[in-house]
Amino acid sequence: MAEPRLTFKEMCAKFDVTPRTLRYYEYIELLQPDREGRARFYGPRESARMKLILRGRKFGFQLEDIRQWLLIYENEGTAAQMAAWVDLADGQLQELADQRAQLDEAIDELRDLRDSVAAEIEK
Repeated sequence: MAEPRLTFKEMCAKFDVTPRTLRYYEYIELLQPDREGRARFYGPRESARMKLILRGRKFGFQLEDIRQWLLIYENEGTAAQMAAWVDLADGQLQELADQRAQLDEAIDELRDLRDSVAAEIEK
């Protein structure tokens, strides 16, 4: 039995992305749907890739990093891809920790400034 395929519209709905986003992911070669005339069809491979793309975006990875990581699977297999994932995750965890520290600092500074202005108003 043939694997179920999604149309362009179904793919957008399933993953809650805009048509523009889906077309862009195709343009930068993250997705390669089957084409029949002007129609596009997305099989299980493309659905799986879309899940990985969206998860990567949620964690703050750049699209090019995601594209390169997906290429590792195609060129070198699962073990190489998993090793690359660990390296990417380590780097992103550090980046997120740095961003958190910057946010904490900005929050503290803003709170202090707000408190000093509020104190001036109350005088």
